[in-house]
Amino acid sequence: MQQGQVICAIAFLIGLAFPQGQLAPMLQDHFVIARHTFFDLGPPNDYYELLLVGPDPNGASVERITLTPTVDVCLRPAQMEVASASLSASPATLLGNANPCAIPEKELQRELERCKNCLVFSGVNISMEFQCGSQLRIVRSEILDKDMFDARPNTPKHTSWTMQLLARLDEALGPGVMEKPIFQILDEGEASIRDDASPVLRDLGLGRYDALFENAPDRPSDLYHSAQLHPATPSVRLESTSPFKPIVYALPQYPPIGEAAHVEGAVSFKVAVGADGGVSDVSFDNGPPLLRGAVKSAVSNWKFAEPAFNKQVAATIDFALNCLPRRPAIHP
Repeated sequence: MQQGQVICAIAFLIGLAFPQGQLAPMLQDHFVIARHTFFDLGPPNDYYELLLVGPDPNGASVERITLTPTVDVCLRPAQMEVASASLSASPATLLGNANPCAIPEKELQRELERCKNCLVFSGVNISMEFQCGSQLRIVRSEILDKDMFDARPNTPKHTSWTMQLLARLDEALGPGVMEKPIFQILDEGEASIRDDASPVLRDLGLGRYDALFENAPDRPSDLYHSAQLHPATPSVRLESTSPFKPIVYALPQYPPIGEAAHVEGAVSFKVAVGADGGVSDVSFDNGPPLLRGAVKSAVSNWKFAEPAFNKQVAATIDFALNCLPRRPAIHP
């Protein structure tokens, strides 16, 4: 049989196996999964994850990029976290017996529409990107709250396969968004990970993966850029003391409850200096009540030189969150 005849025969067999409109399969050594998880509890109410699976000398490598929208511009700005792991199975083996290029689009659509009138309070929207011949194919599915939490969820075939694949990847990567606390506060020194040399993160910032999060409330590229902004640091500053300055003094710490309530402003007060230079009394003229306790605790340990003994000193300490437009002071 001549070479041209062989090619025609192969093309004919492929045409029989994969009817018109169905993509020919390929051995999947790379694929991308976009996962948008939403909760009715929070904030945060939404999490965005990008999982990139590729070959590894011992099987497969997987990298997970998690993006969390801004919850509080002061306490919890947008965050990005990166985790990676290796698996002994190859990317193609991870897919099991499923051929993502051969799943009929009608079946996927039927599963997406299975619960049009259901009340869904939490769930996961999935988009998986596979190379099918010369084309990229997006396989979408929706994991409903009943799929995750009901004892007998009756989850359809392709959605169940998607959940099994994700569970295997998550097991290798470690705790994910389902294990995060509902209420989160940025730890001191915590910062988002950034690596401008990473092609994946560069593509993420350029919007390469935005289309995978169809109909989501946020764009991953916007979240990536927001996560690069370093969170503001609250400051406490001694504005003035009159007519004497303390020779030994420490400024108060910003009260956590004041930060959480977005309370800032100047606290003006007077201290009565005793015969030994210590502070015998503190009285307040004005300033946010939530900040006064911290001021009194710190000022009570101030020390003054002899000219201030048995005198009164007026002072002002300013608290600034540095993350919100400053509001005019309201004095009692």
